[in-house]
Amino acid sequence: MQKLKSKLQYFFIALLMAGVFTSCSKDDEPVVDSKNIVQTAVSDPQFSILVSALQKANLVTALEGTGPFTVFAPTNTAFNTLFTQLGVSGIDDLSAEILTPILLNHVVSGSVKSSDIATGYANTLNNSGPGQNFIKVFIEKTTTVKVDGSTVTTADIMASNGVIHVIDKVIIPASVVNHAINNPGFSTLVQAVLKADLASALSATGPFTVFAPTNEAFEKLFTVLGVSGIADLSADQLTPILLYHVLAGNVTASQVMSGSAPTLKSGSNIDVVVTGTNVKLNGNSNVIATDVQGTNGVIHAIDTVLLP
Repeated sequence: MQKLKSKLQYFFIALLMAGVFTSCSKDDEPVVDSKNIVQTAVSDPQFSILVSALQKANLVTALEGTGPFTVFAPTNTAFNTLFTQLGVSGIDDLSAEILTPILLNHVVSGSVKSSDIATGYANTLNNSGPGQNFIKVFIEKTTTVKVDGSTVTTADIMASNGVIHVIDKVIIPASVVNHAINNPGFSTLVQAVLKADLASALSATGPFTVFAPTNEAFEKLFTVLGVSGIADLSADQLTPILLYHVLAGNVTASQVMSGSAPTLKSGSNIDVVVTGTNVKLNGNSNVIATDVQGTNGVIHAIDTVLLP
């Protein structure tokens, strides 16, 4: 049995594996403030709830460290929206244990300025995934920058130990379902999961390993089946296909091995062949990107839909 070495640390599903960060010239460097990230947040009234949350979670000292860090910083308005969603009145109603993974989900290693950002996945400092794996966020750069659905409203507030980008929504650590929702490259998969009424099941504790077909993979399937899209397939047709893409456990790329792997479709296995850094499923589907870590499992993208 050969082990698969992880092919990518950061990757872009929609355009299939572009890097997350690009280089910038010295002339583009914003002016660095003498205050560190925490001091910068303390001095800005729009971050008062964020500062209270950092204090309650005992993360102030960590973010005053050398770093450097990139912080996607939610405003007070963003936190108040979260409180409404959670049915709480404020930070006092949330424990340090609840706040810590949420706050660390907004922090990326390195000083990543706006000129360095490209579409792709990035590891956060939130290691609350199965096996203490670090949760990823999906960064989408078009005319704006979105991070797991939140929008950067002000970029490049420079501090002595990193950079702050202001965002309009608190980034809750993503499950495998929410990871698919956050990435436009999986929009057809999301439609299929919703139609088959599997979103709740795949949002459960798990953990799960999902071999996730891209939109292009589904287009190939529609051509083979002679249909125009998900609307032409029933929930009864979609359910066994989708469950055939899910394994029990959090199997990262480095743990994938050649052999037969049981899926959540009862009695059905997939055939896995590992050759160097390449992985092929059932002889015709290639793993094209790996290790999108979520709170309840991990996603690997594939280029062909698997049929039981």
